[in-house]
Amino acid sequence: MRFFVALLLIAQPLFAAASAQVMLDDSVPAGPNFDKAEFRFYAPPGNAALRGVLVLVPGSNGDGRPMAQDSVWQGFAGKNHLAILACRFTDKQHEQGFIEEYIAVSKGSGDALLTALGRFAERSGHPELATAPFLMWGMSAGGQFNYEFVAWKPERVAAFVVNKGGIYYSALLSRAAREVPGILFIGGKDLAFRNNTISGLFAVNRRGGALWALAEEPGVAHVVGKSRDVSLVFFEDVLQLRLTSSGLVRLEEKSGFLGDLTAGSFAPLGDGRVPNYPTAWLPTERVAKEWQAMVKKSDEGK
Repeated sequence: MRFFVALLLIAQPLFAAASAQVMLDDSVPAGPNFDKAEFRFYAPPGNAALRGVLVLVPGSNGDGRPMAQDSVWQGFAGKNHLAILACRFTDKQHEQGFIEEYIAVSKGSGDALLTALGRFAERSGHPELATAPFLMWGMSAGGQFNYEFVAWKPERVAAFVVNKGGIYYSALLSRAAREVPGILFIGGKDLAFRNNTISGLFAVNRRGGALWALAEEPGVAHVVGKSRDVSLVFFEDVLQLRLTSSGLVRLEEKSGFLGDLTAGSFAPLGDGRVPNYPTAWLPTERVAKEWQAMVKKSDEGK
């Protein structure tokens, strides 16, 4: 009996270590289009394989690493069996600092992110993450980074969010990139150039069949607002639709709902024809209702 008790006492710390959450930091030396690339990684408790990576990117030259410790993001990651990769990118000094050069991910910053993730996958004991799909959320320049990452490696992204950014390097994306579900958020009181830029990117790509939605939150300026809440529902539903044991699957436009950008209404597309004016594409009725609740004009938002 004493032998088994001793074994149990020895095993308890091992079990606790195996089931504890993982929090790791790493960095990549300066590259062609960035000065700093620093990352914080979170894996929820347990030994089960993780299904994907929630990539969190902050605003211009900001430090997004504390987002890995945010209870909302951690709760979402745990519920959906995801890791979190929270980022900090900064530019080298240059004359037009409002144009973030690290946003051009194909010039080095994207490889920095993938390098860091590969290290985290090994260090955390989750090798599956080295090739796992991304859910990409970002605010301002973070949304710009996400957009350019989808343009660069669409096959790696399950879904993405653009959130009130300003400067983008790409306009019409490839067909593969247009097939990555996305939501582009703008604020009713944000600067006109930001809203016009994002609306234009949405319009040209949506006309090309992009599985994207434009979501304007009335009365909101350059802040997160309710975009995170809507994004959590969007990410969860898209993950269920796209992720299979053999990888990501392509979604059909007819499987979703179309949102009327003027009326704030939505309806299933089915076998109907897509209008020749911009409409929001929404993957599920639940996401469509969240979108409608955000964009529907209220007395406060007029």
